Amino acid sequence: MTKGSMLSWVDGANEPHGFGLNHLPYGAFRKDDVTRLCVRIGDWLLDLEACVRHGLLEGFAPSVRDACSQSTLNDLLAAGPEAWQALRAVLTACLSDDGYARTAADWLLVPLSEVELVLPIDPRGYTDFYASLHHARRVGELFRPDNPLLPNYKHVPIAYNGRASSVIASGTSVRRPWGQRRPANQETQPTFEPSAALDYELELAFVVGQGNALGEPISIANAHEHLFGVTLLNDWSARDVQAWEYQPLGPFLGKSFATSVSPWITPMAALESFRVAPAARAQGDPQPLPYLLDDADQQHGAFDIQVEVLLSTEASRAAGLAPMPVSRGNARGLYWTAAQMVAHHTSNGCNLRPGDLLATGTISGPERASAGCLLELTRNGAESIALPNGEHRAWLQDGDEVSLRALCRREGFLLIELGECVGHISEA
Repeated sequence: MTKGSMLSWVDGANEPHGFGLNHLPYGAFRKDDVTRLCVRIGDWLLDLEACVRHGLLEGFAPSVRDACSQSTLNDLLAAGPEAWQALRAVLTACLSDDGYARTAADWLLVPLSEVELVLPIDPRGYTDFYASLHHARRVGELFRPDNPLLPNYKHVPIAYNGRASSVIASGTSVRRPWGQRRPANQETQPTFEPSAALDYELELAFVVGQGNALGEPISIANAHEHLFGVTLLNDWSARDVQAWEYQPLGPFLGKSFATSVSPWITPMAALESFRVAPAARAQGDPQPLPYLLDDADQQHGAFDIQVEVLLSTEASRAAGLAPMPVSRGNARGLYWTAAQMVAHHTSNGCNLRPGDLLATGTISGPERASAGCLLELTRNGAESIALPNGEHRAWLQDGDEVSLRALCRREGFLLIELGECVGHISEA
């Protein structure tokens, strides 16, 4: 018997598609102009508001039942780990083969094909880290070949504060941004025109549950209590705009035009079987400072999540081709863990709030084929990559569609597939 295997009475839920009873990711759907929260099982959605209305959640406090009746998860995130665990246990019991609520829950299911998926959180904060050593080094080699890795990188989790207002749900079209671009030489004026170097970034984002009060840091040992789940994130980047503007203060308009996230948030509880030790640091690397070091985090603070990027073009879709693979990697190789990100983010007293997104930054591996963005794959546009259909890309073109996918696979355990994150490039 597969470890953790649980069977469900829901039609098709026991197929190896990654959305079985062991997963139950949270999302939000719109139907008949009403937005409701749900959990997904197979190709069905269990409507949480309907569960409340029909008494399936009677044992919960009114505040939790009210949180399940909202249009975003924020109130439920604020309820804390005990409420999350209890709700997951009840929903699992309802949907399991011996589920006590099968008769009631059977008609509280909604077919996935009949709804529009929408953003399930209202993020008021979005922070993008730079947690992949391989990404940082490879990008550094492009712009600082004599000093690719800045001296602070191995001491502090680097990040920038992104723009939460432009976080969008998977499937939303991404319009090519206008921006000011670097002049060809110092004697000419910069230009203002559509970006010619549009890029994707393959990332995971950790969703904050309970926040912290302003001025009260979260210790690394307690960081896990403040994380609700994980989702795929695409930090779209206009590299030509970014290159001209980022000195000396960092990313701004080259990043803030759109950030796509998956419509599904995988609970941290569903990922327990896929926790692993962080990648071993190279000999001679500095030990993290005490506030970033925890024994438990060093033993299983990383996640074995396989990630990949696929691309379809107007030509490939016209030919009936499936999305074409561009690169593959794994989040287990990140230099900094989620707990270290939380501990550092709040170490100065910064307050996190329910629904905030803490993204990993581009996930890249040691090989170039595992690079999580075109900036690395094409060496800043200098070497275009060949697609399986014979087309080439240095940067994204109008009509291109980028799909981020991820799954957790481990021998003896049931597969988990994170919800896909898709973005279609439209003209400026």
